[in-house]
Amino acid sequence: MVGLPYDCVANPHGAVRLTFEKAVAASQDADSVEALCGKDWGAVDLFRKFLFEEDGLSKVPILNKSSLPWIKPNTLVRFRGMVQDMLGNELYIGAFKDGSTWRTNKFTDVACRPIPSSCQSFLWERRLFVCVPVPGHNSWILDAAPQIVHNNYGKDDASQHGEKRMRDASHDAMELNVLDEMDSSSSKKQREDEHIFQSCQSLVGEPVLQGGKLENRNNLEESSFSCLVKAYDLPESHLKLNDVFEFIGIYTFDPELCHTSGTDDSSFDLMEDVSNQLPPNKVPRLHCLVSRKLAVQDFLSGSLALQPLPNVMRDIRESLLVHLSALLGNDTVAAQFLLLHLLSRVRRTMDVIAVGKLSLNLTGFNRESASVFGNQLNDIIMELFPFSKVIPLSVEYLNNAVLQPRKDNQSGRLVTGVLQLAEGTHLTIDETHLQAGVLNSVGVENARLLKNLMEWQTVQYDFEYYKIEMAADIQMLIFSEGKSNILPADMILPFRPEAFVSVKKASTEELQAWRWYLATVRSLHYSNGSQVQQMLEDEIVAAMQEDRSLGYKDLERMLIMAQLLSASLAETSVSLEQWQRAKELEKLRKERLR
Repeated sequence: MVGLPYDCVANPHGAVRLTFEKAVAASQDADSVEALCGKDWGAVDLFRKFLFEEDGLSKVPILNKSSLPWIKPNTLVRFRGMVQDMLGNELYIGAFKDGSTWRTNKFTDVACRPIPSSCQSFLWERRLFVCVPVPGHNSWILDAAPQIVHNNYGKDDASQHGEKRMRDASHDAMELNVLDEMDSSSSKKQREDEHIFQSCQSLVGEPVLQGGKLENRNNLEESSFSCLVKAYDLPESHLKLNDVFEFIGIYTFDPELCHTSGTDDSSFDLMEDVSNQLPPNKVPRLHCLVSRKLAVQDFLSGSLALQPLPNVMRDIRESLLVHLSALLGNDTVAAQFLLLHLLSRVRRTMDVIAVGKLSLNLTGFNRESASVFGNQLNDIIMELFPFSKVIPLSVEYLNNAVLQPRKDNQSGRLVTGVLQLAEGTHLTIDETHLQAGVLNSVGVENARLLKNLMEWQTVQYDFEYYKIEMAADIQMLIFSEGKSNILPADMILPFRPEAFVSVKKASTEELQAWRWYLATVRSLHYSNGSQVQQMLEDEIVAAMQEDRSLGYKDLERMLIMAQLLSASLAETSVSLEQWQRAKELEKLRKERLR
C-alpha cells in the first residue's frame, strides 16, 4: 500500500500543492485557475478532516515563545493570541504557469520555484493581522493549554537550529516523510517538488545581522512576542480588532526576506511594506488554514466536566461566596455585590448604552487595607479570570501612562495602549495611590478615557486625523477611600470588614470549579416570557411608587442585579424571588451610603 506523498504536520505545503494540482488537472484552461481565487480548492477541507475527524489536532504544536526554538519552518502550528492590528490586504502572485504546469504560491511567503519573467499569472489577495499574546493573560491559562509533544520536535532538532548545513538528496528524501516504496509517477513528481521547495528554505535558528548586531529569533520578550497572520478567503466580518483567536496554519521563517530591497526577482515584487516593521527573522509568519474565535471556556482545563444543573450551580456558588466573604473580612454584603460584579458582562448595546455591565466601587479603603484586602482580591481575580489587569492610579500614572491606542502613520502600525484589551478582561483600579496634584493634558485625556470606558464601555482610538470609538467589554472594579471622583461606577458600596481573617488558599479543584461556574453563568442567555415581562413591569411600577427618588439608572441596575442573581442559580429568566432579593441588596447598599 502506498502512503500519502505528504505529512499534514511536517509537510503541509505538500498537501496544498497536491490538492491544487488535482483541482486544475481536469482542465488546463487559465479560466479554471482564475476561478480558484478566494476559494478553497480542497486544501482546507483536507486539513479540517485531518485535525477534527482523524484526531490530528493533538499532534499540532502550539507556537509561543517557549516552543519557538523547537519548531521547524514550513510545518503546521497552532497560535493563540489577540488581534492587535489589522494591516489590510496584500496582493501576491497566487498562481503562475511554469511551462505547461500551473503552480500556486498560496500559503507561502516566497515562490516555490523561480517565476518565469513572461508567464501567465494571477494576482490574489490575503489579509494581514498582527496577533500578540492576550494582554493581561494569567499564568494558569498556560497550564491549562494542551501541551503537545510530537516526534518531529525533539531535542535533536534544537541542536540543528544553530548551524548551517548542506543537504544531500538522500537527507532531503528522509525529511519529506515520503515512503520509499512509492513508485507512481505522481509520487516521484511530488518528491521532486519537495526537494526544490526545501532547498530554498533556511534553518530556523540561523542568526542574521540586524543593525550591525548579530541577533537570533529566540531572543524575544514574552510581551513583545507577536505573530504576523496571513489569512485567506475569510469574510470581512470573520474577526475584528481585539478578538482572541486560535489560528492553525503553516509557520514560515525566511530571513532572506529582510534583504529583498532593490532585487529584481519578480517573486519579491509584491512583498508587503510592513516587512520593514515586522522583520521575518523576529516576527513569525503564520499562513492560516483554520481559525476560530476563543471563549473563556476554551481556556479552562479539560479535566472538569460538569453539567449546569441547579444543585451543582448552587453548591459552587455557595463555596465561592464563602471564599469571597473570607477574603473581604467576613463582609458578606460586599461579597454578594462582588459576585454580581464578577458575573456581569455587556450583553448588548442600545444606542450608546452598554446593557449588562455592572462596575463596582468599593469605598473605605486606604493604602494599608488595600495592601491586605485589595491584594487578596487581586490574587483571586487573577486565579478566576483568563485575562486581568491592575492599575495603581496616581497623578503621576495619569500624566505619563499611554492608555490610548494610536495609529502611527509613518510606520502604518497601530501602537497599542494600556486600554487595548480583549473582551472579558477584568480591570482593577486602585485609587488609594491617588493624592493631590495637577493633571497635565495627557493626564486629563487619560482620566477621560477611563471614565468613558467605565460609563459607556468604549475606548477611543487615535488615528491622527480622526478618532474612532471602539466597543469594549471590560469589567471594572475600583478601590478608593471615598466615592471615586474620576470613575462613575454603577454600584458604590462602603467596604466594612469585621476583622482580618486568615484565608486558606483555594485548592486546584475549587479554582477549576469556580472558573467553570463564572464562565458558564456569563454565557447563559436570558429569555423572559410574556408573564415574566408583565411581572417585572408591575414590580418596577410598584418600586417607583414606593420610592419616588428611583431613576432610570437605579431601575436598570436593579434589573441587571435580578438577572444575575437568577443566572447565578442556573435560571435563564428572572424570578419574582430574585427580583425581591435584588431589592433587598439595593436597600442594604443604600443604608451603608447614608
